[in-house]
Amino acid sequence: MGRIAYGEWLKEQLGCKVQKITLNAGFTCPNRDGKVARGGCTYCNNQTFNPSYCKNEKSVTQQLEEGKAFFSKKYPNMKYLAYFQAYTNTYASIEHCISLYEEALAVPDVVGLVIATRPDCMPIELLDYLSELNKRTFLIVEYGVESANDETLRWINRGHTWQQSVDAINATANRGIRVGVHVILGFPTESHDELMRQACLIGSLPITTLKLHQLQVIKGTKMALEYERKPWKMPEVEEYIQLVKDYTSQLPSSILLERFVSSSPAELLVAPRWGLKNHEFTNLLCKYGFDC
Repeated sequence: MGRIAYGEWLKEQLGCKVQKITLNAGFTCPNRDGKVARGGCTYCNNQTFNPSYCKNEKSVTQQLEEGKAFFSKKYPNMKYLAYFQAYTNTYASIEHCISLYEEALAVPDVVGLVIATRPDCMPIELLDYLSELNKRTFLIVEYGVESANDETLRWINRGHTWQQSVDAINATANRGIRVGVHVILGFPTESHDELMRQACLIGSLPITTLKLHQLQVIKGTKMALEYERKPWKMPEVEEYIQLVKDYTSQLPSSILLERFVSSSPAELLVAPRWGLKNHEFTNLLCKYGFDC
């Protein structure tokens, strides 16, 4: 049995075509404010994935309405998922988090939430609320795992361990909440064999969706300074395609593959400079024999 496409699965779940609207709700991260570390992950520059309407000086409602206006020009009958993406979207008081989530759900045509966070930032009290919320709306909690290798996690200043990821994923799934996971492929600390080990570990967890993307060196980050001092080999697009094929072959077909690659703005990207949009990469992946 082949994998169902992520978009088709969403349509099955919600009974309509849906689009995620990215939000910046003004959260920060514990490895930025000093609770865990300072400076954030060494690869991170949030400018690489926030659209123009996604500004934290705007309310959640305003960002959603502007996002709806942008997408409705092309798809007038679209429904929407509020995607709390920027930084760590459970890292605040329980009351503040709840108020933002409920504000998003009160916006017309918003039919669910996707909440991106870290595995070390899911307090039990918030998980209790999310468990109840999951009974009345569509919900995915998306954990930035990034790697299953603790050496890599230390190198990128991630501030949590692989075991913390495992614990958070299990605790969330045990509440009946859909779990998404995000990993980055191509860290120089990880061999092909190590990534196949990681894929098997990821595949053994109770997750619903998985996002993959290639390591990108972005201007203005600590990693960019490290790369400038001592560059390491970055995979060519054909090498990365083979890696994605090998990695996903270790995963059960029940896991939905939401994304394979990320495209940062050209003016911010140091390496690798493939010059491909997400859909162009997916088309290449299919041409190379991937079951799309």
